[in-house]
Amino acid sequence: MFVDLGKPIADGVNQFVRHLIVNYGDGFEAVSGFILKILLFIETGLRDLHPAVLLAVVFGLAWASSRHLLMAAGLTFLMWLIGCFGLWEQAMQTLAIVLVAVLISALIGLPLGVLSARSTRFRAVLSPILDLMQTIPSFVYLIPAAMLFGLGKVPAVLATVIYAAPPLIRLTELGIRQVNAEVVEASRAFGATRWQMLRGVQLPLALPSIMAGLNQTMMMALAMVVIASMIGARGVGETVLLGLQRNDAGRGLIGGLVIVILAIVLDRITQNFGRRMQIRGGEG
Repeated sequence: MFVDLGKPIADGVNQFVRHLIVNYGDGFEAVSGFILKILLFIETGLRDLHPAVLLAVVFGLAWASSRHLLMAAGLTFLMWLIGCFGLWEQAMQTLAIVLVAVLISALIGLPLGVLSARSTRFRAVLSPILDLMQTIPSFVYLIPAAMLFGLGKVPAVLATVIYAAPPLIRLTELGIRQVNAEVVEASRAFGATRWQMLRGVQLPLALPSIMAGLNQTMMMALAMVVIASMIGARGVGETVLLGLQRNDAGRGLIGGLVIVILAIVLDRITQNFGRRMQIRGGEG
């Protein structure tokens, strides 16, 4: 009654991955080395930075984004709690992974979002791919990433990018598509080129939507922290994983609270920046 499609698909995927490893292994190693250098540079900088300096940076960003003293003090207090939990170093490792994953997601997601907004055909091709990226269980990303790049931080970053990039792509496209057509036509009437319209009109007006996409990408990157720890990514996710493996509920709870704190701090800062940009756009 049923035709066996599972084995041919699985064998085909395995053969394709082996083909990539054999023929392009040096290229994957070069990419891995480049990403690892950036990651270690950011991680070392965060870990070497005195906690008081980083707390001051968090306070400054929170104040600049919200103009609310209580909000800034509250977010700074939450970051201070991470040190009190004894997981400051691990939190900096996790923050470095999230920042690099968000940076790569932005470098990939923004151009794809722009292309998708400008081309209906490209959007028709890209949309099911994004659907697939968002619906496949996140554990599945770890298998090819580990096979192509080995164990450690780099495959964790790349698996996180695959999981976290779609919201940024979709919201960038949505923001550009929602720019008032009359404004675009006016800029075209004044002789603006497509690049000038994109840089001077569409992207600035779509910035609140792009910031919302960046916020969602950060939250989804943090959601991958524990899963990524299964292939050697250090950080707070490793603490949660150890709590699970050793049946240590207390350790797992502390690790989970630290991830929640990081998520709250990043979410509030990026959301508030997005709101301020939206208000400025409305005033403009």
